[in-house]
Amino acid sequence: MTTPPPSDPFAAQGAPAPAPAPQKKGGVLKKIGGFVVLVIVAVAVKVGLPHLTGDAPVHAKVGECVTVSGAENDPKVDTKDCTSGVKDLFKVAAVHEDTFDLNKCDETKYSALAQQLGSDKFVLCLEEVAAK
Repeated sequence: MTTPPPSDPFAAQGAPAPAPAPQKKGGVLKKIGGFVVLVIVAVAVKVGLPHLTGDAPVHAKVGECVTVSGAENDPKVDTKDCTSGVKDLFKVAAVHEDTFDLNKCDETKYSALAQQLGSDKFVLCLEEVAAK
């Protein structure tokens, strides 16, 4: 007659059995919390990064001067002194809020530039300032 092997393999070797793995508490809460943090970081990068790097659209006012550079589908607008005499200097003749309609500007007098700053959308009517 043979003795059946012990049910615990560690008992036969004389080694102590490993401690059971601790139960994870709040695993679902940690996943939700991690997702919320990820969303907050993504929104902060999307909204805040253009302002930190200076790439945010400029919401110029009537009478201010701006320069426009960059690609036509992603123009960079910077405010400048109207007497600076820099290349591509324009004076803001009108600002039309809550629209991207470039036809709001009289195309015989002005260049039109649609911009968006956060949830604000607007069109700048620009007249070229003669270089000095």
